[in-house]
Amino acid sequence: MPNKLIAGLFLLAFAGAAHATLPIQHWQSASGAKVLFVENHDMPMVDIKVDFAAGSGRDTPEKAGLAGMTRHLMALGAGDLTEDQISGKLADIGAELGGDFDRDVAGFSLRTLTSQRSEAVDLLAKILDTPKFDQKVLDREKTRQIAQIKEAEMDPGHIAAETFDKLLYGNHPYGLRGEGEIDTVRAFTRQNVVDFYRTHYVTDREVIAIVGDLTREEAQAVADKLSAGLAAGKPIPPLPEVKLPTSAETKMIPYPSSQSHILIGYPGVTRDDPDYFPLLVGNYVLGGGGFESRLLNEVREKRGLAYSVYSYFYPLERKGPFEVGLQTRKDQTREALAIVKKTIDDYIAQGPTPKEIAAAKDNLVGGFPLRIDSNRKIVDYLAMIGFYHLPLTYLDDFTKKVDDVTAAQIRDAFSRRINPADMVTVVVGAPSGG
Repeated sequence: MPNKLIAGLFLLAFAGAAHATLPIQHWQSASGAKVLFVENHDMPMVDIKVDFAAGSGRDTPEKAGLAGMTRHLMALGAGDLTEDQISGKLADIGAELGGDFDRDVAGFSLRTLTSQRSEAVDLLAKILDTPKFDQKVLDREKTRQIAQIKEAEMDPGHIAAETFDKLLYGNHPYGLRGEGEIDTVRAFTRQNVVDFYRTHYVTDREVIAIVGDLTREEAQAVADKLSAGLAAGKPIPPLPEVKLPTSAETKMIPYPSSQSHILIGYPGVTRDDPDYFPLLVGNYVLGGGGFESRLLNEVREKRGLAYSVYSYFYPLERKGPFEVGLQTRKDQTREALAIVKKTIDDYIAQGPTPKEIAAAKDNLVGGFPLRIDSNRKIVDYLAMIGFYHLPLTYLDDFTKKVDDVTAAQIRDAFSRRINPADMVTVVVGAPSGG
């Protein structure tokens, strides 16, 4: 990105309420999709994201992994094109096709030169509108997916993450494996995939984000192209609310390694949660600020029990996880766990110091311009704002909301939202004796 654009974004970010950080335009496409657009002619490039409410949270226990398989197969053949022809066309025009997949979102990203925009958008529209779901490709990808699941089941970090999700979310869809289970993947039929696609890849659950070298009229034409071939969709039930744990639960899993992988957590916040900014600033102090965090100071600097330790909130449509993670030697597991839990207890009881809050704000506010210093980052934010129904002023408001957070708000938010007595704990590579 040209230096003049980065410098301009830095100025815009701190220019005050009278100036928008980014001039976000928004509308509905002719077919009903939500569209967000930022015009930027500094480079002859266009970045596009098309997201759907079709993440793994829409799976069922009987068909775990179907959401991810559907999204994956869409780019492996569409209309009259095979997967090799799609790859070849992308290479010919110098475009990049990617995408996202998590518990909430499934979608595609496209980066293209302005001069190749029309052909690139036509190709993405074909992938969205007419995926082939070829039976031979499905069979091959099922075999590949099962092999990956088997391989992951040998990795201690993966075992810890999957067990953590199941403990934290129980029967909620967020607790399902995004890649599915061996038995569920093996049972997928082409009709399962087609049915999932027809239910979830629809315009009333589609968000299109566009950033780059095109006008509003051109952006409207792009959005219409990327939504015109999709059905309107029928109402589906919302994701269920996440139930909070009623007691602590610990899972100790033996593993032949010298290290223990430890995860501790609790259901956290939704993306639009009013406590988000107090928790963001507060977590920076607790475990999100690297060498400046309480957890790293207590676990690594004072005691040398781990090379790194972190905490974060992962906001989702429903309560995403609050997670603390570290690795330590097996013989230090109990001590490390005790220190981490005491640090969390003390932090929730006492809150951060004024010095810690000031340092957290300086880093979060100072680093804000880097969050929007490229079209790729901007388009990600636009997609998030659109998908989670956040205010269009979200980026304008970010630094002020961080600056306005008080110690009392942090203590209040953590005390209401995180109950250390009911947190779940997973240890893979448990020490002898459990």
